[in-house]
Amino acid sequence: MSELINNSKFRKEKLKELILKLHKGEDPGQVRAELISTLQNIPYGEVVEVEQELISEGLPETEVLKLCDVHGEVLDGHIDQSGAQSVPEGHPVDVFIQENKELLKVIEKTQMLLGTLYSVSEESFKEHSLKILSCYNELMDVDKHFRRKEYLLFPYLEKKEITGPPKVMWGKHDEIRDQLKASIEILRNEDLKKSDLEDATEILFAPVLKAMAEMTKKEEDILFPMSLDILNTEDWWHIHRQTLEIGFTLYDPKVEWTPEGMQAESYENTGIMNESGTIQLPSGSFTAVEIMAILNTMPVDMTFVDRNDKVKYFTWGKHRIFTRSRSIINRDVRLCHPPGSVHIIEKILDDFKSGRASHAPFWIQVKDRFIYIEYYALRDEKGNYLGTLEVSQDLTNARNLEGEKRILSYTDKKE
Repeated sequence: MSELINNSKFRKEKLKELILKLHKGEDPGQVRAELISTLQNIPYGEVVEVEQELISEGLPETEVLKLCDVHGEVLDGHIDQSGAQSVPEGHPVDVFIQENKELLKVIEKTQMLLGTLYSVSEESFKEHSLKILSCYNELMDVDKHFRRKEYLLFPYLEKKEITGPPKVMWGKHDEIRDQLKASIEILRNEDLKKSDLEDATEILFAPVLKAMAEMTKKEEDILFPMSLDILNTEDWWHIHRQTLEIGFTLYDPKVEWTPEGMQAESYENTGIMNESGTIQLPSGSFTAVEIMAILNTMPVDMTFVDRNDKVKYFTWGKHRIFTRSRSIINRDVRLCHPPGSVHIIEKILDDFKSGRASHAPFWIQVKDRFIYIEYYALRDEKGNYLGTLEVSQDLTNARNLEGEKRILSYTDKKE
C-alpha cells in the first residue's frame, strides 16, 4: 500500500472520491477518518488540482463553494507543505501572511468579547456592544486583503489555467463581506438589545469569525504555496507594484521588496501615472480630478513656485486670500510681489535653495481678519530643492475657539 500512497495519481483519485462523498452528504467525521487512514497527508498542489478537476468534470462551482468549509475541516492538519517555498520580507505573500496574523488577533479579541456577552449587565451592555462594533469595523478592512487576491493574484493564476479554485475562494470572500456588513448594521442599531445580540451571535457573528479564520488557513496551507510554485518573480513584482493601489489590511509593510534583476523603481519614488490615469504616490492614489477637488477644498490658499522661481500652480477654491489669475503662471515670482517686499522674497528663496532654512512664517492683519502666511521649502528624498510652497490661511475664527465641540453640526447644511 505504501507505494500507492506515494503515488500522486492514487492520492488525487482518493481525495476526489472523499470530496464527492462529502457532497453526497456523508458524515465529515467518517470521511476525515478515512482520509487519515488511507492518505495521511496531501500535498497542497494536489488539493488545488483535484478541485480544478472536479469543476472541469461538471461539479458546479456553487456546490463546491457550499461545502468548501467542510473540505477545509476534513483536510485541516493533513496538507503536506514540506515543499513550500519561503519568501523574503515585503514579498506579496509575506504581506498577506502578516495581515493574516493581525486579522487573527482581532478575531480572537472579538471572540472573547462575544464569549463574555452573557455575563455583561444591562447597564454596561451598550459599552460592550460598541467594543464589538469596533472589532467588526476593523475586520471589514479584510476587504482590501480579498481585493488584492481577486484583482492582482487571481488573474495571474488564471493565466496559468488555475481558474476553478480562485472562483470558489472569491465566492467565499463575498459571503464573508456580506456577513461582516450585516454584523456591522446590526451593531449600529441604536435600539439593539442584549437578547438580540445573543441571538445574532450564534447565527451570524460567530460564523463569520470562524469563516475568516479558516480563510487564513486555506490561504497559507494551499493558495500561497501553490501560487509560489506557479508564478515567477516577474509576476510577483507586477503584483507588488500594484498593491498600493488597493491598500493593506491592518498592517503596514516595514520593508520595500525589490527582487534582484527587476528595475529598482518603487512607489517610494515620485508619483507615477498608471494606465487608468491614476496618480500613484507612496501613501495612496487619486485621479487628477480628485486631487484638484482636494486642493481646492482645503481651507488654505496655496501657490507653488518651482526651482527656477517660476509660479507653476495655485489653488482655485473659495478660500483664496490673495488675488491670483492664470496670467501669473510661468511668471517670475519676484514680479508677483510689490517692489517693497521683493528683498524678503529674495532672502527666502536664497536661504531655501542653500538649505539654511526650510520654513518661514508670517502673520498680518488685513482689515479685521488675522492672516497666517507660511513659506515651505520643497525637497526630494535626497534633499534637493524642488521649489517653494506659499500657504495662507484666515485664522480669525480659529483664534476665537474655546473649550471643546463634540456634537455634530454643519456650517453649510442645505435643507
